[in-house]
Amino acid sequence: MVITIGCKYHLLHEEAERRRPLTANRRPIPRSSMASSGGPHSSCSVRGMSEPVHRALGLTDDEAEQIDTILGRQANHLELAMFSVMWSEHCSYKSSRIHLKRLPTEAPWVLVGPGENAGVVDVGDGIAVAIRIESHNHPSAIEPYQGAATGAGGILRDIFTMGARPIALMDPLRFGPLDDPRSRWIAEGVVSGISGYGNSVGVPTVGGETVFDATYTGNPLVNVLCVGVLPVDRLVLGQASGVGNVAVLLGSATGRDGIGGVSVLASAGFDDNDTDKRPSVQVGDPFEEKRLIEACLELLDAKLVVGIQDLGGAGLACATSETASRGGVGMDVDVSAIPRREQGMEPFEVMTSESQERMLAIVEPGDLEAVLAICDKWEVRAAVIGTVTPGIENSDGGRLRIVDPDAGVLADVPAAALHDEAPLYDRPRQAPAGFDEVARVGPSSGPMPGCDDPAGDLLNLLCDPVVGVSPVRPSVVPQYRGRARR
Repeated sequence: MVITIGCKYHLLHEEAERRRPLTANRRPIPRSSMASSGGPHSSCSVRGMSEPVHRALGLTDDEAEQIDTILGRQANHLELAMFSVMWSEHCSYKSSRIHLKRLPTEAPWVLVGPGENAGVVDVGDGIAVAIRIESHNHPSAIEPYQGAATGAGGILRDIFTMGARPIALMDPLRFGPLDDPRSRWIAEGVVSGISGYGNSVGVPTVGGETVFDATYTGNPLVNVLCVGVLPVDRLVLGQASGVGNVAVLLGSATGRDGIGGVSVLASAGFDDNDTDKRPSVQVGDPFEEKRLIEACLELLDAKLVVGIQDLGGAGLACATSETASRGGVGMDVDVSAIPRREQGMEPFEVMTSESQERMLAIVEPGDLEAVLAICDKWEVRAAVIGTVTPGIENSDGGRLRIVDPDAGVLADVPAAALHDEAPLYDRPRQAPAGFDEVARVGPSSGPMPGCDDPAGDLLNLLCDPVVGVSPVRPSVVPQYRGRARR
């Protein structure tokens, strides 16, 4: 069933009605208390159907029960929103991790493997290379230009958050047939989005491939790869450490764009009403990204950052929980201190917004003034939004708490539960009908057939939209800038 993203999160506006402090003597108001029907879970109308809140957010009944078990109580709406985005396919890889674990990831030259923002390998002479590839398929199917552009922006941030300067992009792309108007519209928008963002930031797209096939009609594959270089001694990880250190949010203000965005769209289906999902596609600003790159690299060169994490899918819910979990610590986040570009935003909107061009830096209090000065130099907004708290070695440590000075504690969850405890699924799988593994990998059973019309075969090859000269292909390559510029 297709869920309208806006309706998924509409119920959570009720959070404003129920924000009261969580104390040792008071359990948070459970989501069931908000249900008008008096059922076990609150419900909303989704495409004419009554849905419990956790289902409307994309969580299964078993996942909702698992969350309640982790918390030892029923999760409130803000906590459910955070779990829903962190346990989505995009953020948790809950359906693909079982297969990805089969890939080799260790070698003497591998400095950073899976679990961080990008892989890093030592190439000698004190130089390392950071590499990351990621897809932005579903957002690009909804809004091709912004979906692809923000995919490029996100992959750039994954690279420079490791301390590397991005130097090149590549984009293997798959679209439906060119004679399908929607597929052609998606292809043109995606190419424009990747080239527009990369060109504006000054990172060239040096290679890629474009394939058109009916398999991808309505559901393109939009992959973007980025490569960056760094001195080995500038390598930094996305983890928080040092109780009392402060969490500083860098970059753009937080808005409603991207709420329930890539983290939810990655798990959603499409139909003729998919324009309803356009508010969930993020909007990028490559010029803000360029300033953010330079500010972050200067901060890292000056050794002013203990850890740093980019904000992409799941926004602050992801960045705060991942940095705390990786460092084995907790974090208190003051939701009222987060800069916003829109009035009246609720805590669930602030924590799950996927507004682009943002980074979370962990900074020692004594270095804060220097950090703010560098950000001011590059005209990058910076705000202290949280504090690192004791870790899992304490009986009540390792918690991610979302607080408000006026309303108290709005959410209180183990940081590792959001980051590491998503369920792992082994989905049913089978070979396609008519699949012949021997024919696919075995030797040819005989010589290649002869060619009776070489000129005709060559003409057909040139006209093939995949390998030949297609009407759209001449417009692809010229859009990409071939050299980096600073």
